[in-house]
Amino acid sequence: MEQLFSEGIKKTPSSFIREILKTTAQEDVISFAGGLPNPISFPINELKESTNRIITTFESKVFQYGTTEGYEPLREYIADRYKAKHGLKFEKDDILITTGSQQALDLLGKVLINKGDAVAIEKPGYLGAIQSCSLYQPSFKEITLTQEGLNTDELESVLQNNKVKFLYTVPNFQNPTGITYSRENRAKIREIIADHDTFLVEDDPYGDLRFEGEDLSYIGGDFLPQSILLGSISKIITPGFRLGWICTKNRELMNYLVIAKQAADLHSNIFAQYIIYDYLSHNDLNQHITKIKALYKEQSSAMKEAIQQYFPKEVSCTSPQGGMFMWATLPKGQSSLDLFQRASQKKVVFVPGDPFYTNQTNAPTLRLNYTNSNPDTITEGIKRIASVM
Repeated sequence: MEQLFSEGIKKTPSSFIREILKTTAQEDVISFAGGLPNPISFPINELKESTNRIITTFESKVFQYGTTEGYEPLREYIADRYKAKHGLKFEKDDILITTGSQQALDLLGKVLINKGDAVAIEKPGYLGAIQSCSLYQPSFKEITLTQEGLNTDELESVLQNNKVKFLYTVPNFQNPTGITYSRENRAKIREIIADHDTFLVEDDPYGDLRFEGEDLSYIGGDFLPQSILLGSISKIITPGFRLGWICTKNRELMNYLVIAKQAADLHSNIFAQYIIYDYLSHNDLNQHITKIKALYKEQSSAMKEAIQQYFPKEVSCTSPQGGMFMWATLPKGQSSLDLFQRASQKKVVFVPGDPFYTNQTNAPTLRLNYTNSNPDTITEGIKRIASVM
């Protein structure tokens, strides 16, 4: 039977996190594994009100097929928010609604990647992007991530020596490290990319979740003709609706993306799009986000304090100014996979570093999520991990 399956699917890794989450259904397991928003942040009552209101207002229309590009008022809202928050001159036609930003990655792969094409990604990089792109069998070019952002010397070398289709980045509170690219790093990347025929993908699911420091401008935004921004409601409203978007002013690219989406699913859930637009029209999103940021700051502080108190001093850890993750590095020669096995016996799980690299095993790194546990649970979980280090 093996010969019946595509080379792409056979070479695509399964999601390590999805597999871990299957084992965390037991109530006594403390999980720092998933990138899960805290459910107490979901605006349940407001979404109930929006659901009832759209059915009363639009009746059967909300249950009918929709346009591929997405619900027009929602696209206009997204474009207007980019203008208001970042000063970017986007219009509704620059927005394509997708089934989560994960579908955005898949559509970019379909439209841009031929087998063997070079794709540049962060090292370590978002495992969902690695998995999604792997289906199209690219040649991954990893660019080392520093505390300031991408190693720009490596980036320049990779772009000069390869025809790179696109560079994939998560510049705000990067997944998995929690690192945010500095202002200077962003400017240098913009300067480098401007000299090459390469698309720049800035995935920004966490940008609204800054609880320390100042907001920074996008690398590409509307400055570069090959700029692509990805966004999502998953981390600020609800992940279950699976609504995200692609934003680009590149008309040719957008036309191909629309065709690819038509072939994939015709359009994203139009009922959910009506609900979300109604919610945004009747509620103060910024006020809602402020509450989430206060919650995550408390949880982040609890994890930092627990790590400082219980982890060995030889273990280093990032200190994010927002987002959902911390990234720990063990002493040289130690394996986070081995630590994972020991920790799981103590009923606590995290994500070992291996899935965040395209070609590395027994990495001494691990990702810790702090947004889905209360401070007491975080402290207990860190103590359990520390006990088997």
